[in-house]
Amino acid sequence: MLTAALIRFHQAVPNSVVHLGSLLEAFLPWFGLVIVVLLVPALLRRSATALVALLLPTAVWALLFGRLLLPGTEPGPHDLVVVQHNVSDENTDPVGTARTLAAAEPDLIALEELVPPALTEYARALAPDYPHHVIRGTVGLWSKHPLTGARPVDIKPREITEPWSRGLRATVHAPLGDIAVYVAHLPSVRVRASGLASSWRDESAGLLGKAVAAEKLKTVLLLGDLNGTVDDRGLAPLTSQMDTPQRGFAFSFPADFPIARIDQVMTRSATVRQIRTLSSTGSDHLPVAARIALP
Repeated sequence: MLTAALIRFHQAVPNSVVHLGSLLEAFLPWFGLVIVVLLVPALLRRSATALVALLLPTAVWALLFGRLLLPGTEPGPHDLVVVQHNVSDENTDPVGTARTLAAAEPDLIALEELVPPALTEYARALAPDYPHHVIRGTVGLWSKHPLTGARPVDIKPREITEPWSRGLRATVHAPLGDIAVYVAHLPSVRVRASGLASSWRDESAGLLGKAVAAEKLKTVLLLGDLNGTVDDRGLAPLTSQMDTPQRGFAFSFPADFPIARIDQVMTRSATVRQIRTLSSTGSDHLPVAARIALP
C-alpha cells in the first residue's frame, strides 16, 4: 500500500525539507524494482493475499509508466527526427561524437557544454550535412533546414555572477512550417547529506518556462540537458505546458550506468512519438534521439 501510494501520490511528498519530493521523483520509474523485491517474499510464503495485494502497486506503476514500454509507432509522413546531447566539456573525441550523432540522420542536433577548441571540431564535422547552425554561449543547434531569429535566452539564476549563457532560441524553417526551437542547459543538481540541492535548477526552469509561454509561434520544440526527469516537480514550469515522449525510457545519465533521463525533448503543438538513446560517446551523458510528429 505504501509503495502504491508513493508512486501514485508522489506530488504529496513535501519538497520544503531537503527537496525530498524532487529526489523521489528523480527515481520514480525504479519503484518497479520495489514491486519485484516485494514479490519474492510473497512467492516464498506462497501467500495468495500478498500476491493479490501486489496487484495494486503494479497497476499504479503500469498506469504511469506502462505506455513507455510499448513498441514505437511506425514513422509518419510528417515526422521530424531530433538529437539531444550534452557532449561534456571534457570530451576528448569531438569528431567521433559528431559522427555518432549524425549517423542517426536527424533533422536537428542540439548540443550543450560546447567549449573551444572542441567547438570548432564539432562545427567542421557537422557542416557537410548540417549547413545551418547557431551557437550562444555553451549551447548550439545544427539544422538541415534554414535558421533565423537566433537569440540567447536568459535562464541564469540570480546568484550566479560570472558570465553564464546556456539558453538559445531559433526559428527552424521546416518543410511543414516554422518551428520555434529552444536549446537549454539548466544548472546541475547535487545529492548531499542535507538533501537535494536543486534551487538554481528550479529557478532556471522557471525562467525558461516563462520564455516558452511567451513564444508566439504555435509549434515549439525544447531540447536540452534539463538536469531533471519529466516527473520532477522542479521542471513543472515546463512540463505543465509541454508534452513529453509517449514511448521509451531512454535513460541518459550517467553514461556508464544510466539511471535517469535528464536529457529531454519536449514539444508544444507537436507529439514526441518515441525517444531512444544512441551509442555512447566521449561524454558522461548518452545522446537521445526522438521522432516528432508535426501537425
